[in-house]
This record gives sequence, structure tokens and C-alpha cells, in this order.
Amino acid sequence: MEWIDTHAHLYLEEFALDLQSIVDRARQNNVSKIMLPNIDLESFPRMLELSDQFPGFFYPMIGLHPCDVNANWEIELQKIKSQFSSDTFIAIGETGIDLHWDSSTLEIQKLAFKQQIQWAKDWHLPIVIHARKSTSIILDIIESEMTPDLTGIFHCFSGNEQEAERLKALNNFKVGIGGSVTYKNSELPQVLKKIPLSLIVLETDSPFLPPVPFRGKRNESAYIPLVGEAISNIYQISLDKVAEITTNNAKEIFKLA
Repeated sequence: MEWIDTHAHLYLEEFALDLQSIVDRARQNNVSKIMLPNIDLESFPRMLELSDQFPGFFYPMIGLHPCDVNANWEIELQKIKSQFSSDTFIAIGETGIDLHWDSSTLEIQKLAFKQQIQWAKDWHLPIVIHARKSTSIILDIIESEMTPDLTGIFHCFSGNEQEAERLKALNNFKVGIGGSVTYKNSELPQVLKKIPLSLIVLETDSPFLPPVPFRGKRNESAYIPLVGEAISNIYQISLDKVAEITTNNAKEIFKLA
């Protein structure tokens, strides 16, 4: 059984004191690869350090998180863009729109997101999308920017059934599902009935959104099988099959062997 964590911030200070243990537990739970989404310029050094320290296990992304889009966003993006190397980065992200923390920056968030979509097209990389309280707006933008080679993941998907149908129609996009699918009041199990397992990839978003029974504690990549168990119950197939399909989906979107 092999799992891939398609979204984890293991370079953050929450893991500074026990990273090797985090890696060991992930491997013991058959996690073979972990994708590292970038946040801003400050997160680059530690993220790249981890990727160099554990080659073939950690894979870095390049992008600007929507919560870090501010008045200097164009300068920030230019500096981030200057870090690009086709041999280093696995995806563009995480990027997108977040209306939970600050809706006043919506217009510049849109501009920054569209610029990073262009990076994805120019560099032929998938785009990893943060869509907190903004799924419909994100879908509008992706639909307007869609080209045959534009691919990506809707990270931490929280859309409704209608938005799930729109996402499914994009064909080239996957749906990132993490610990929130295990929460008692989550609407995800119902929404996922609209989405085939062929479009699902698994993620933790560590250190955030830990699955039950670890809710309220620090999340880590070793908990991916718990997300897999929830998916197994929703789709009524074996855990082995969930691992096989979601891992192959991740390898497809990130162009991994």
C-alpha cells in the first residue's frame, strides 16, 4: 500500500524540533511522497532545505498564498518568480483566493491568482488552489482561463454539489481531500457522491485540519491513511483500492513515476 500526501507544510516551525520523527512515522504508514506548497518568500529557504535533505520524498511548489497578497503583491510575485527552476518545483502553489480572513483584498488576490495561472501555463505545471469561501469565484476564473494543458488541484475542497459538478466538468482538475472529511458535521461525504474517485487526491494540510481522532492536535502526514479510511467508507471500496487510485491520481497530476 502506497500513499501520497499532496499538501503539507512540514517546513513550518511546528515541526522544527521533531521533523525526522515526522518523516519516519509517515514512511512507517506507507507515505512515499509529500508535496510542499509554498506560502511566501520567507518560506522558500526552509522548504527547499527539506527537499534537498530528503530527495524523492519532499517535492516543493512555487507560489504566493492568497492570505499573503498585499499592496506589494507584484514585487513579491516577481521575486518569487525569480526563484523558478524547472528542475526544482513540482507545481504552482499554493495560490488562489481566501475570503475568510480578509475580503478587502479580493481584487488584488484575483490579479495575483491570474498571474500564477499564467505561470502554470508557461511552465507546464499543475496549479494548487486555495479556495476558502471562494470556490464559485475560483471556478469562474478557472473556466475563463481554461486551456487544454491547464491542470491542478482544488486543495481542501469545500464546495457544494453544484460547484462539484462544475469542477468535474473541467476534466483536468483533481479534488484535494483531507482531515475535514472525517468531521462529524462535514458535508463532504454527501458532496463527494458527485465526484468520481478518479478525481480525488489525498492531503493533510499539516499542521492544520487533523483528522479524527486527532482533531485539535497537530496534523502530520502519517495520518493520511485515516483520510483514506473515510474515503473507503464513502465510496464503499477497500482501503487498498483507495490507496492505489488516489496515489495514481497524484502521480498523474504531478507527473511522477
